[in-house]
Amino acid sequence: MKIALIAHDRMKEEIVQLAMAYESILAEHELYATGTTGGRIMDATSLKLTRFLSGPLGGDQQIGAMIAKNEMDLIIFLRDPLTSQPHEPDIIALLRLCDVHKIPFATNLGSAEIMLKALERGELAWRDVLHKENEA
Repeated sequence: MKIALIAHDRMKEEIVQLAMAYESILAEHELYATGTTGGRIMDATSLKLTRFLSGPLGGDQQIGAMIAKNEMDLIIFLRDPLTSQPHEPDIIALLRLCDVHKIPFATNLGSAEIMLKALERGELAWRDVLHKENEA
């Protein structure tokens, strides 16, 4: 599955810790991340990621483009709910695209852990079925 990892500045340490804790699960999938977040995860783990631009510079939109083309299966976006974000419209657009295309979207550590555990158990396999139907 294709998984995007994104985090606001104050949440970057948490997403790095999440990636370290679930490295064995994440390593089995194709990973994407926005600029700084991806760099920090790669520095702390052996995970390989495709890095996009920083979120405010268009990285969120690059991931959104993949969602629109049904090329993304899970988004983990650790958002900072207490800090105003100048690119908030991009974030809302990303969330809307996930809703339209039925992409699971985790916004905090609790929901991210649930998604990763479900992924480990094969409970998100319906995405594979969807991909096969779209190829037919």
